[in-house]
Amino acid sequence: MKGINQIKTAKGFTLIELMIVVAIIGILAAIALPAYQDYVAKANATNAVASMSGSKIKVGERYSVYNTLNCNAHTTASGDVLTAIPYCKNTSGAIELLESGITATLTPTASSTTGELEWACTLSGTGAVAIKNCTVTAAP
Repeated sequence: MKGINQIKTAKGFTLIELMIVVAIIGILAAIALPAYQDYVAKANATNAVASMSGSKIKVGERYSVYNTLNCNAHTTASGDVLTAIPYCKNTSGAIELLESGITATLTPTASSTTGELEWACTLSGTGAVAIKNCTVTAAP
């Protein structure tokens, strides 16, 4: 009869233990959410720059063959008909793409010594975060 009158021990979590767990999860979420948003912005910027790589090659090819950065559709002095290069916006060879609110712009500059093109990369827009070899500018 000794075991019949004993109080059974409680099993489970106390309210304070559950509150501590909820507080820890809240703190982790507060730290993780901004980091995740930066990660998504960097991924969108990287995707925009990578999507323009084909157009970048075409601008370089046009410069090496025809010595012009004009990427609009036109006819050359020798009579060659050139089609427009995708994402290219003007006659300076600048390539621009809007990806999820972030505008990526690649601007070529011809080197006076080597004749090679050097590319400058800028990002603008809401939430733009700098990525490797690209700078962030104010939104236009």
